[in-house]
Formats: sequence, structure tokens, C-alpha cells
Amino acid sequence: MFKGQPKGLFALALANTGERFGYYTMLAIFLLYLQAKFGFSAAAAGQMYAIFLASVYFMPVIGGWLADKIGYGKCVVTGVSIMFVGYLCLSIPISGFAARGLAIAVMLLALLLIAVGTGLFKGNLQVMVGNLYDDPKYSAKRDSAFSLFYMAINLGSMFAPTAAKALTNWKLAAAGLFYKADAPAIAHQILAGDMTNAATMQEYAANMTGSAGMDLPAFSQYYIENLSTAYNLGFAVACVSLIFSIAIYFACRGWFKHADVNAKQKAAVDANVVELTPKQTKDRIIALVFVFAVVIFFWMAFHQNGSSLTYFARDYTQPTVAGPLRVGFNIWALALIAASVYTLFSVFQSETKNGKIVSGVVTLALWGGAYALYSGMSPVVDILPSDFQQFNPFFVVALTPVSMAIFGALANKGKEPSAPKKIGLGMFVAAVGYLVMLLASSGQPAPSVLNGAVSPDPVVPSYLIGTYLVLTFAELLLSPMGISFVSKVAPPKYKGLMMGLWFASTAIGNYLSSIPSMLWENVPLWVNWTILMALCVISGVVMFSMLKKLEAATAE
Repeated sequence: MFKGQPKGLFALALANTGERFGYYTMLAIFLLYLQAKFGFSAAAAGQMYAIFLASVYFMPVIGGWLADKIGYGKCVVTGVSIMFVGYLCLSIPISGFAARGLAIAVMLLALLLIAVGTGLFKGNLQVMVGNLYDDPKYSAKRDSAFSLFYMAINLGSMFAPTAAKALTNWKLAAAGLFYKADAPAIAHQILAGDMTNAATMQEYAANMTGSAGMDLPAFSQYYIENLSTAYNLGFAVACVSLIFSIAIYFACRGWFKHADVNAKQKAAVDANVVELTPKQTKDRIIALVFVFAVVIFFWMAFHQNGSSLTYFARDYTQPTVAGPLRVGFNIWALALIAASVYTLFSVFQSETKNGKIVSGVVTLALWGGAYALYSGMSPVVDILPSDFQQFNPFFVVALTPVSMAIFGALANKGKEPSAPKKIGLGMFVAAVGYLVMLLASSGQPAPSVLNGAVSPDPVVPSYLIGTYLVLTFAELLLSPMGISFVSKVAPPKYKGLMMGLWFASTAIGNYLSSIPSMLWENVPLWVNWTILMALCVISGVVMFSMLKKLEAATAE
């Protein structure tokens, strides 16, 4: 699967891996940080989360438009620099209830810088990947290249929740504390003078500090500051990961320098560049915009991982796991399992007998290592809500070779679905993911009934894990194929802008992802999941109804 790909793909993919590791480490704890540090309600925190996600994915429109004029590489380097400053601001701990306004102002500035920097970096890096495959030598490998590139993105994000959890636990342990899902909310209630849950906080204080007589407001403030400072450390990880990314970018720039050229620069050095007719340009732009409009609703459903699915993990899912499912909460075991998928494929794809033998031995060693890690785990493992966010990237990394093998086999038979058809299928698969959540929510009380507490009968973690698995199947059908489709179909003069608009559709979907959060405390659980299912099904139907026109407009 790696054979025959240009070296520039691997350099650009690794540069993106580092940036995504930092971004997803930050994202894994961002919503929890908003509630722990500032006491925001689920609706308010979800709204801010959605606005930030929308900003991050809308800014590539501006970044792409700018890159079409001044160059992709310049925008990438500028974007990394701006992001670094943003993460640095976000990692600064500002303590004290009186400094709350200052802390919010610094946080908002940091989020703005991260969004602007990401807008300059993200889309333009992917345009350069696409430019590598304008070469006829590599053009047939475009879809597989973006699958590998997408896998690299998720390789970075797979370790992010574990990094965030490790830093959180380390900081709290150093302060003589431990994580309790409802402790931040209760602490803010007490600081506001509401002693309704004072007995619960008194019990936490006694268990954590060994002192039953501790002043509750003082303990509440102590707990909030230490938990939010732990999250600040998680944000600082992004600064370190960006240094890794830019180092890879400059060290390997010779591998992809020829792809850092926009249409204007290419025309200046090559008089034989063939341009599309005005009608071809118009038809392609209309087709792309239609696809962008449809995928909005996929991203609305998909990006519940940081909002309503996190709330479900916190309030409706068992906080411990036992049995074989424990292996899913050891990131190193997951990493070995994911790696073994690639070595297992290598057993069948190696062209020499020795290569097959070595790949087989390595596969067995990886399985043995994963089993050893599993055997060394406690019989019952405590889990945090953010832990579930590692499953989606794990599934992407592990299932990418499977996806590539299936589509490769179909392509060899001349039966591979077109990119628009894959996107339509992805919408239907995403609907199935929320059918799983519908089953998980059966018989559960509404969030308004719980009133900030946890369910008296939480469900097993396998429901959420199953949902993430199904959503990953949908994502593999839609996201890497969509990016590849844009890089192939976009008119040369508007490559940066069109890639930016792909992310703008993601931005709108991300913003709309706040709707379930706003409804969270006002409707039964099944209402949220049914809305998301219905939107995905309707979008899939619309996509298939326009399939022939889309395929005709974007044909070679």
C-alpha cells in the first residue's frame, strides 16, 4: 500500500501528524475545561465548542484564497507560527475567581489565533499533497494517497486523549486529588453560594485530602484551579507537537518543493499548461458546492464526539470497564494492534518469501505485546469521558488498509464506486451509528431529570465504542475520498479556495453540531439521536438523486 508513492506524501503526512496530535489533545479536554474552569452549562460549553470548531474549519477558505495568490508553502509556515502563539496563550494558567474575566479573554484570543493558524496550514498542506499526484506517474494513486494521509492524521489524534488523561491524572495526583465527573459543577455551585450538593463535596474532600473538616469553598476553589491547570498542561503539548511538525516540514522540503506551486506560479514557468473552459470550470464548481452542502450534515452528526457523545460518556456510561474490553483503554495495546494490521497485510503483499516471513513474525510479536499489556492491566479499569475519543482515530488507523484493499479490489474489476457515491453511502452508514445510540438510550432518564447527576443505571462502554466504529466506517467512505475528490476536480486556479470550501462545509457542520448540546437538557435522549439519524438519511437520499449529474460534471 506504501509502494510507488512519492516521498513527499510521507513528509507532508508526518508534518500533519504532529499538528493534529496537539490539536486533538487540546480538543479532547477543551469542553471539560470550559465546564471545570468557568462553570459553563452543557449548552454554553457546547455552543463555544461548536463556534471554535466552525472557526477552525471556516478559516481555510481565507487561507486557500490567499494561497492561490501568494503560494501554499508561505501560508503553511505562517499558519504554524500563529498556531504556536495561540496554544502558548491557552496553556497559561490564570488562577483566582477574581481573574475569571481575564482568563476568558486570554482563552478567546488563543482560540482566535489557533483558528487563523489552522486556516492557513490545514487546507494548503493538503493541496500540496494533491499537487504531487498531478504528475501522470502518480495520478492513479491519488485516492490511496489521501487514505494514507488521512491515516497519518488519525495516528496523531489516536494518542491525544491518552496524553491529556496522563497529564490530568499526574497534576491531580501531585495535588492530592483525583478526577470526579461531577465535582467541578458542584464546586462552582458552592462558590456561587448554592450548598445543595454540599454533602457530596464534603465526602469528596474527605476522601481526597483525608480531612473531613475542610472548608468547602476553599476546597472547591482548590479543586477547580488544580483541575484547570492540569488541562493547561494538555494545551501546552500542542506547542511541542508543532515544533515537531515544522522540523519535519523543513527537513524534508526537498521531497515536495515541486508541489508548492499554485496555478499562477505554474503558468509562469510552463507555457503548455492546459486550462479548463469556462463551462468546465463552472460545472466543476457547481458540482463541488453541491457535495459541500450535503456533507455539512455528516459533520454535524460526526462531531458529536466532543459534545453530546462526551456528555453521554460522562453521565450515562459506566465509569469502569472489566473483561476483554479493557484492552481498548490501553492506548499502547491499541497501537500494537493497529500496527499488526499493516504487518498482516504485508504478509500477503510482500513480493519475497523472506518479506512474508519477517512480516508474519512481526505480526505475532505485536499480538504478543498487546496481550502482555492486556494481561498486566487491573481487573477493573477506571475510565474518563475523554478516553472514548481515542477509538475513532484508532479505528481509522486500523481500518485504512482494509478500506484500501476493498476499493483496490473493486478498482481492478472496474467496479469501484465514484467519490460522490461513496459520500452518499457514508451518510447512510452514519445514520446506523446513531441507531446504536438509540438502543443505548432505551430506558434512560432525560438529562433534565438527572439535573447534573449521573444515571443510576449507566450502560456498558461497548455502546459508545460500537457507535464510534460505525461512524468511522462512514468517515472512511466520506472524508479522505472527499478530499481526494476536491484535489482532483477543483479548477487549477481555485484549488486552494475549493479545498477551503470543503473545510467550510465542515465548519458549518461543526457549528450545527451544537444543536444536540443545546437540546441536551431539554429533550429526551432519543430525540437527539433521531434528529441526527434523519438528517444523515435525507442527505444520503439527496446525494443519490443527483449522482448521475455529479459524475457527468466531474468526469475526466
